[in-house]
Amino acid sequence: MPQHIPEHYLGRPYYALDSYLKSRFGQKVYKLSLDGGMTCPNRDGRIGAGGCSFCSAGGSGDFAQGRIPSGDVWEQIELAKGQVAKKSKGPYIAYFQSYTNTYAPVEYLEKLFMGAISHPDILGLSVGTRPDCLEQEKVELLGRLNKIKPVWVELGLQTMHERTAKNIRRGYDLSCFEDAHRRLAGAGLLEVVHLILGLPGETREDMLETVRYVAGLNPMPHGVKLSMLHVLKGTDMALEYENNPFYVFSMDAYVDFVISCIEQLPPDLVVHRITGDGPKSLLVAPLWSANKREVMNAFARGFRERDTWQGKNFTRC
Repeated sequence: MPQHIPEHYLGRPYYALDSYLKSRFGQKVYKLSLDGGMTCPNRDGRIGAGGCSFCSAGGSGDFAQGRIPSGDVWEQIELAKGQVAKKSKGPYIAYFQSYTNTYAPVEYLEKLFMGAISHPDILGLSVGTRPDCLEQEKVELLGRLNKIKPVWVELGLQTMHERTAKNIRRGYDLSCFEDAHRRLAGAGLLEVVHLILGLPGETREDMLETVRYVAGLNPMPHGVKLSMLHVLKGTDMALEYENNPFYVFSMDAYVDFVISCIEQLPPDLVVHRITGDGPKSLLVAPLWSANKREVMNAFARGFRERDTWQGKNFTRC
């Protein structure tokens, strides 16, 4: 392995999530996508009714194991384990992915999350949410849970640019994200920031500015998720794309751009994702993203041909 690539990358040119999990837990760990039975303030009328313009009816949890009528989280975990049995026999991270998973009373959240982490096959908890749904009592709850098993809080920032945030109807401003970031860090929680690359109207420099913004956050978040924009059937984004087609990445352009992004990330920031999965039944564009193996092979080839790695162009302020 080249000397400039840290040993804990486990042979990859970037600090991938599976490398981090293997280093931390000593074995491969798989995430189970679960449904906590919540909605979103950007859907139920509190701040909006249509959701973010790119978000499907499944609330970004199209691959999650659906919530069962009894609400028994152990039963849902067992069903989710069955769905991934060919890929993994465990252990697992309980990933509450659909909609906004702190958008409920703290008593409900405590029962749900405690139930999940009490399962013997669950090593940790990952909670997908919005920064405007992280009241301090909920941050404190997650902090208490984090003392039992590790807790990741995944925040959908998508972009640092307010004009884009308004166009996609994100529903909160950058200062709201920054406040949540500070409070999560203060509680000792592992924060993962979600970014979408290729949002309509954003230039290459706009996207790089967002990546550099996340790279420069102090304290540094635990990780970042990078994904291309998926245009999905039934969304307002799909209607916009149909009526006035906007640029979407080709595979080669996306791979090249993401490698440039990773070069600017701190070496110890965990890269939880470099691509994304849109349900094939809903995917309008880019269609190439449905072939994940081909995409990942293109990334391996791109890093090799450019002889580059995470942090190569990172400058600590």
